[in-house]
Amino acid sequence: MKVLRIAIIGVGAFVDSRARSYMRAIRKLSDRYEICALCDRDERSLREAGDMFGMRSLYTDVVKMLDDERPDVAFVLVPTDGQSPVALTAARHGCNILTEIPFAITLPIGDAISKACSDNGVKWEVAENVWRWPHERLKRQIVESGILGEITHARLWYASGPYHGLNAIRMILGREVKRVLGYAQKVEAFPYTSYGGQREAMSWWEGAVIEFEGGVTCLYEKPPKGGPHGSHWEAEGTKGFLSGNGFRDELVLYKDGGNVRYEFEDAYEQIDGEKVLASVRVKTERPMIWQNPFKGYAISEFDDVAKASILSSLHRAVEDDVEPEYGTVNARRDMEIWYAIRKSAQHGSEWVDLPLRGVTELERRIHDEYVRSYGHDPIEETPKLLRVEFNRLSVMWTIAGFL
Repeated sequence: MKVLRIAIIGVGAFVDSRARSYMRAIRKLSDRYEICALCDRDERSLREAGDMFGMRSLYTDVVKMLDDERPDVAFVLVPTDGQSPVALTAARHGCNILTEIPFAITLPIGDAISKACSDNGVKWEVAENVWRWPHERLKRQIVESGILGEITHARLWYASGPYHGLNAIRMILGREVKRVLGYAQKVEAFPYTSYGGQREAMSWWEGAVIEFEGGVTCLYEKPPKGGPHGSHWEAEGTKGFLSGNGFRDELVLYKDGGNVRYEFEDAYEQIDGEKVLASVRVKTERPMIWQNPFKGYAISEFDDVAKASILSSLHRAVEDDVEPEYGTVNARRDMEIWYAIRKSAQHGSEWVDLPLRGVTELERRIHDEYVRSYGHDPIEETPKLLRVEFNRLSVMWTIAGFL
């Protein structure tokens, strides 16, 4: 197995930042990756991360780092608005890329990155994690087994935004969306501090009826800030249903006029003195089990398992010259669903077919806000944006409440 040299672009401002948790996961996958360099515009964070991970190859300039280090993979962990110009730059340098979600702030920008990857013969994986959580993997197995009978509908309540939830439902069902009927409205909310640290008193409320192939319908809602409960999703068939949030989940089967409940059970083993997730199961008549492929690496927390899966997907894609497990096709589809919901809402909640045709009005507004905020077009003026300081909250939040 070839060890790929991976450069981290955007090291996070805190010890427990997502970027540094990824770096810890990479260190555990030492037979697949070696961190060759760190890059960040903030010199204090860069030095701290360098000390934390014993790294001496530290850069504040992306292009210089790419030219000097020639990494196999660039992992782009900068704020959302900065991801596309950095990803485009790395792809144009012939470097494989891994980016955080979403696909891009607009579909055309994501398509430009895909084209740059194709033109330069490199792979691109997008770090969508929810469908890779252990319980979600088992849910997909359960649906595929047929134990739920004919799948009829799904429900999704996702409190923090649409992208992860839409991904979770789509991957559990294993079906593509045919059309959506959406609703969206900005409403007053009890004052709160946003992800970017600003005080806010408004919040977006959105919902949709989403029709999948095979006659399966999903009812989706993202509530305004707050709400009576956290994120939750369900998939129901003629013989039972799945219910939960990726951490506390159950399978319910209909039997003799009643319900038989099976909680998801997590099994652990002691490996080198450490408690490590070994499997997840439901004890049906014929038990269904998901085995943790990263048990031997002592990777156990659900989201760490997802991180390892993401990293392994790109490694396999590069080494075997295959498409990543999730990749740009799935990333684009999940983003496209949200844009279709908002297009439907804008047009009085009329049905909108997928795939979308042309650029939506919302995408144009987000693109214009991006250029207004940062002064340059992300596709045509990419090099100039490498010198810009990006806001923690994306322009998607400013325009449409999308994180």
